[in-house]
Amino acid sequence: MKSIQLYATLLLCTTVTISLSATDPIAPDARLKVEGRVAFTEGPAWHPSGNVYFSDIVNNRIMRRDANGVIHVFRTPSGRTNGILFDHQGRMLCCEGGGIDSNRRVTRTEANGTITVLADNLNGKKFNSPNDLAIDAKGRIYFSDPRYGDRSDMQQLDADGKVIEGVYRIDDVGKASRVISHEVARPNGIYVSADDNYLFVADNVNDGPKGVGGNRKLWRFDLNADGTIEADSRKLLFDWETDRGPDGMAMDVEGRLYVAAGFNFPNPPAESVRKYKAGIYVISPEGGLLHFIPVPADMITNCTFGDEDGKTLYITAGHKLWSIRTATRGRTGFGK
Repeated sequence: MKSIQLYATLLLCTTVTISLSATDPIAPDARLKVEGRVAFTEGPAWHPSGNVYFSDIVNNRIMRRDANGVIHVFRTPSGRTNGILFDHQGRMLCCEGGGIDSNRRVTRTEANGTITVLADNLNGKKFNSPNDLAIDAKGRIYFSDPRYGDRSDMQQLDADGKVIEGVYRIDDVGKASRVISHEVARPNGIYVSADDNYLFVADNVNDGPKGVGGNRKLWRFDLNADGTIEADSRKLLFDWETDRGPDGMAMDVEGRLYVAAGFNFPNPPAESVRKYKAGIYVISPEGGLLHFIPVPADMITNCTFGDEDGKTLYITAGHKLWSIRTATRGRTGFGK
């Protein structure tokens, strides 16, 4: 008889020993393989009312977990909302990534429930697929606009006809401008530092022609008072190399970033699991890896801090909403 050890990457690592004998039905060199996924959760956002909102992209709806832990459908259809954030007045902001024929827009839900379209184009050209958003102290909204999957109808092009997967800023209803063009290959999660000095951008290329060997990096840019970035200030904070790169992120009051990234099982040909498993990577503002919180689900997508003391980290991964208590308070509530 021989033994192998399987490491269950629960929020606390647990070692499980399984004995194999000649009559065991599992081959000694067998490995688990993911054959399909039934849902895709994203965009958690906590509201001081005690509710946590998150996206159920596959089923085209926004969900609400109330203060008692009960899950409700908040809105359907949702324009296949991805990122969710509350502005300084407590209004819900949504990146409606949609599909090829959808609006592909950023919206705001007003206090009376009506939906205001903040931006759905730049210079008459549709956005690619608004993904994630952040807000600064002045209430200006920044959002990423990548395209994963079908790229046949992308309209954001530069003067040479090259596709732009950029980052945009919304100053007011209908007033959007591009702040990043080609400084990032495919922006995903974004975050503005508490002092408005930095814009953090997750660069995650994991599909399409550039999927193999594409960027899986976290960048930091200097953010100017007028809401533009200093392009030559780009600083690499962390590189996931060939493993699954960074998605959404949150920040604690000490300025540490909590970044969702990694896979537990490889997703060939683009994504490996050579170093970085699925979980939350706690990274210093200067790029040092400080801590890792493993999560037992692939397709870990995003996280946010919540609860009255700000010490619960809510995580979307696979088809579930997870949570874990933290020792440090996070930035929570109304974009703060």
